[in-house]
Order: sequence, then C-alpha cells, then structure tokens
Amino acid sequence: MTIEAATTLPDTEVSCPGCEACCCRLEVLLITDTGVPDRYIEVDKWGGRRMARLDDGWCSALDRNTMLCSIYEKRPGICRELEMGEDECLTERAARAL
Repeated sequence: MTIEAATTLPDTEVSCPGCEACCCRLEVLLITDTGVPDRYIEVDKWGGRRMARLDDGWCSALDRNTMLCSIYEKRPGICRELEMGEDECLTERAARAL
C-alpha cells in the first residue's frame, strides 16, 4: 500500500515585488546565526533575538523604495523557508487584504 503525498504548487499569480511584502510584517525570531547585520537585530527582555521592526510594523531590513529585502543574501532561515505563492505566503496575503 502506498500513501500519496499531497502537494500544493505555488500560485504563479503571486510575485514578491508586486506583493507589498506581507511577509515583512511577520515577527522573525533568530534561532541560529545567519549573518544578519546587528543593526537589524533586536534583543527582547529574555535575551531572545529577532529581526528589528520599525514603528509601523515593517521589518527594518525592508527597502521601502523597492519593497525588497536589503539583506536578501543574509536573510534569516525562516525568511528563506517562506516560499512565494505557497500556503503560508497566501495566508499572509489574505490576512493583509482584510
């Protein structure tokens, strides 16, 4: 007996530059050292590290002119795992549209 894995193909209508960077409003915990420059890191009262966010909730590493990540090559692991057009991406886009 075989069990078929359910796969969801990414939505090809979604593109990061046209998205307004919904994912860049998420809280991003830094579990491992990814090389993120210190100026983009906040430390909470318990010593946990996370991506700094601006007063309006946007990630501090987001280039507001292009709406692209300014540290893309050194972005945190969780940012690398979130794939354009997949379930988590679409869920965030839908939540922002409300």
